[in-house]
Amino acid sequence: MARMKKRNLRRKDGVWDPLVDSQQTRQRAAGVPQTPQSMSPSYRLAYTDDDFMAREELRPMRLQLELLKPEMIMAERGINSTVVMFGGARIPEPGGDAWAAKNDTQRQNLTAASVYYEEARKFARLCSLHSAQSGYKEYVVTTGGGPGVMEAGNRGADDIGAPSIGLNIVLPHEQAPNRYVTPELSFNFHYFAIRKMHFLLRAKAVVVFPGGFGTFDELFETITLMQTGRMALVPLILFGEKFWRSVINFEALADFGTIAPNDLDLIQFVETADEAWEIIAKFYETVDPSTVPVASGER
Repeated sequence: MARMKKRNLRRKDGVWDPLVDSQQTRQRAAGVPQTPQSMSPSYRLAYTDDDFMAREELRPMRLQLELLKPEMIMAERGINSTVVMFGGARIPEPGGDAWAAKNDTQRQNLTAASVYYEEARKFARLCSLHSAQSGYKEYVVTTGGGPGVMEAGNRGADDIGAPSIGLNIVLPHEQAPNRYVTPELSFNFHYFAIRKMHFLLRAKAVVVFPGGFGTFDELFETITLMQTGRMALVPLILFGEKFWRSVINFEALADFGTIAPNDLDLIQFVETADEAWEIIAKFYETVDPSTVPVASGER
């Protein structure tokens, strides 16, 4: 019998596994002689064939993989809960350039909105200080990983040396990971739907700063899940009441009858990081985190 190299047959989880793993098989496949047969796309191992994995028929697999990969990494990291921060990519830091402005009015508004960058950064620091008490397993700051408010959230965590999550998505512009995301918790998505699932899968609170269509999408996805009883009634906090009431007439929806009057209770408005954290802290002082209420879903 040929002499073989010894290897550890115990997986990381302690399970005995005598089968050769896929990493070793991939290395062996890469080392075969280069012939017309071995260089043919058909010869590639299916799981290493990018062209094959990108085929339309493989979409269900890609959806599954995007759900599974971040979930496995966060579970291995021991992250039990998060605080999700949504908000505009175009909001600059105080003193920074309003790079997204297309005219003087936008430049004035975006420059003034830099106050939200600062409050987002402060809020993330507060969350991360409390996260430290659990060894960064609870209240871990999570953002979309990009610029603006997202950067402020990751930056606030980084200010005190805390880890934070960034859930990026491939877009034509605006969406490269900011430098404050913890590299090991920096994820990238093709599917908006799977990305939004990961935002909410561990969410112990959701805070929303002024933003555009993407922020609105995330807000209304969250509030709909709560309203219909598909998600627990965790704190949903909107920074900047003047902004939100100027762009959405929540009361008009209730008056018209397309939402129930008590649906307005799903959201709370704040202006400062301290106010937002106080809401979250009081909520979990009075509610058992393992038995957070869920809306009936009755309309």
